[in-house]
Amino acid sequence: MTKTAFLRPRSAPAEPMESLAGLLREWLPLQRWFAGKDRPVTDLGLLSMTELFPGCLHLLVHAAHGGVPAPGGTTPAGDCYQLLLGVRERPAPRLGKALIGTVQEGRLAGLTVYDALHDPRAAQLLLERLRRPGAAGPLRFENDASQSLPSGLVPRLMTAEQSNSSLVYGDEYILKLFRRIQPGVNPDLEVPGALARQGCHRVPAPVAWFRTTHPFKATLGVLQPYLRDAADGWTLALDALASGDDFTAQAHALGRATADVHLALSSAFPVGEPGENGRTAAAMTERLTAAAHAVPALQPFVPGLRSAFAALATCDAGPPAQRIHGDLHLGQVLRAGREWFVIDFEGEPSRPLTERRSAHSPVRDIAGMLRSFDYAARQRRPWRPEWARRCREAYCAGYAVRAGWDPRKKHGLLRAYETDRAVYEVLYEARHRPDWLPVPMAAIERLAVRGD
Repeated sequence: MTKTAFLRPRSAPAEPMESLAGLLREWLPLQRWFAGKDRPVTDLGLLSMTELFPGCLHLLVHAAHGGVPAPGGTTPAGDCYQLLLGVRERPAPRLGKALIGTVQEGRLAGLTVYDALHDPRAAQLLLERLRRPGAAGPLRFENDASQSLPSGLVPRLMTAEQSNSSLVYGDEYILKLFRRIQPGVNPDLEVPGALARQGCHRVPAPVAWFRTTHPFKATLGVLQPYLRDAADGWTLALDALASGDDFTAQAHALGRATADVHLALSSAFPVGEPGENGRTAAAMTERLTAAAHAVPALQPFVPGLRSAFAALATCDAGPPAQRIHGDLHLGQVLRAGREWFVIDFEGEPSRPLTERRSAHSPVRDIAGMLRSFDYAARQRRPWRPEWARRCREAYCAGYAVRAGWDPRKKHGLLRAYETDRAVYEVLYEARHRPDWLPVPMAAIERLAVRGD
């Protein structure tokens, strides 16, 4: 009998967390998907612990920052994270990069803990859970009964993601495990499922998923088909820039694909009414004020940026609010053959789940893609503003062909949403990638001073 025999396939008592807390407090801030890098972890609380299979623990932990209660609640401000921990007496040498540390006290004393997603055996057993619907403590594993999932697919952990973690199985399926967990259905399960029922081929449909019922109901992971021969839009754009090629044909096709997805979303989910521009402008102004307080470089441009939001309150109401992607950019689209596909409907993980699942103007997605063309153009020197301008024009023209309305004719709406996106980018880059800050700041200057 091993030292892990005390564990059972159900929620476990909190005592093991006491021995893990020290290791996790040091390990969590080092992970790319951990959102609180700029704030010290003051406390770690165990919300749920379940043994998925011998030697693999599933944890939901709450990382608190500063002990300040979250708005409307008594829980200290922070985030809930999903962890899959391997527990062994002697881990295999290949798991060296995944090691978290050796437990010094408690029931796990003497055992080594590591990130189980790096362990091929654990990854394969996780797929087996998804192949056979059922429960493990508060965890629920479910799948599309019309799909047949093969066994024995070789797993590999993708290393490029930041806000989540993904496993690719045999280049046939990809499992995204959400790291920051919020109560409710994650849009990355809800939206692709709804679009599949609409017959929209632009979004890979969910094949299997798992969720938790404790301490709240939430989506934990989604398995979808993997587009093995696809390339993401960001890579394709940078390749075009490097070789001096034009990207307008691809941008035009991407605009058509975006409109296809928006039209399917408007059929799959309730559509709101236009005319909420005043409330939207107020929210944008509030975000600008907070960002300028955090990033002093924004402050000289605040009056001009506010004018973009003030104009929004009085301009054309634009298309009705509807479900959208929420975080659309070149890294969220894939081109396979001659077709564009849209992925990652989770939205911005830093925003509340209720906001990400609510209706917004489709112009918000369009603005996100336009900002992405600008980001791509600035990856090479000298900067190619004409390349970005042509891509922006082609993308909007392609969108108009399918949608029946032209984003370029909604100037006030487009300027406001692009400004709001640029403000978000400034805050993100200042916190996480200071070397990239000049990219959104150039857009801030353009949008504030020139107003175009």
